[in-house]
Amino acid sequence: MAGLRYALVLVAALLTGSMPGSRANAEDYPARPVRIIVPFGPGGPADVVARQIGSILQENLGQPFVVENRTGAGGVIGTLEVAKATADGYTLLMMSNTQTANESLVPQRKYELMRDLVPIASLNTSDLVIVVHPSVQAKTLQEFIALAKAQPGKLNYASSGQGTPYHMAGELFKAMAGIDVVHVPYRNSGEARSGVIGGQVQMMIDAVPAMAPNVAENQVRALATSGKIRSAVLPNVPTVIEAGVAGYEATIWLGLMAPAGTPKPIIDKLNTAVNAATRRPEVEKLWAAQGAVPMTMTPERFDKFLRDDIVKWADVVKRLDKTQ
Repeated sequence: MAGLRYALVLVAALLTGSMPGSRANAEDYPARPVRIIVPFGPGGPADVVARQIGSILQENLGQPFVVENRTGAGGVIGTLEVAKATADGYTLLMMSNTQTANESLVPQRKYELMRDLVPIASLNTSDLVIVVHPSVQAKTLQEFIALAKAQPGKLNYASSGQGTPYHMAGELFKAMAGIDVVHVPYRNSGEARSGVIGGQVQMMIDAVPAMAPNVAENQVRALATSGKIRSAVLPNVPTVIEAGVAGYEATIWLGLMAPAGTPKPIIDKLNTAVNAATRRPEVEKLWAAQGAVPMTMTPERFDKFLRDDIVKWADVVKRLDKTQ
């Protein structure tokens, strides 16, 4: 009977994640360096924020949080690496709406986001900006739309890859503006940015924090931003809605996930540490200057946010499929 009672207690503890060992693991975690896999190129918002947050986590948790870029296939390669990693809290994924869009846009991927990974915490959100190369004969968004309608299929726009927020924002803009502009996917944001700055492509939709310096240096011309209200970083640039495309809104948000099966006490410890980092006044001030706003959620709330975003982008992909 005693043996049966112990077995029942053991099963219950395993199901609830309340084993003494799990608690000890959370108390001792991290005991060695932690990897943050960024499935996007260096220099983009995800990479920059990963390094900012990693530095604070290292300071607060006492172990290095090492950022590693694993680019390719619109974020699929790096995401798959984390999905297949040991579920011990030592391999984390820096992710964005790229991953939620890929759930419907890339059906052949070898993972499912909400099956193979578990949410840790959201980080921040920022508006996007539509820019063109200075050689483009369009000073406003409406002039660009008119130019694209006069030359269907002749203009193109860059993104950091299939399924990225920039690609999806571009396709949504095309559909809502009624224009035919050719998508040119690059391997990462840096290369896409170089493409529009160098004039190899005419247009790009990029994150405000990443593209604002290029706007300031007149390397590109900003036509509109993608939020409901004007960006504090680019206050003289109208929103897409103001510029005449009613109802258009697109953002990029960032978050952290871990392999499914990572002990809940470790997830909760990371969530607490990340949320404390995003609430730091110096972080809020830095992000505000870059056009980003902190997002603070529990793992459970972030889980719902992710599932809702998957549905949102699935609807967009269906609309896109019908127009192609």
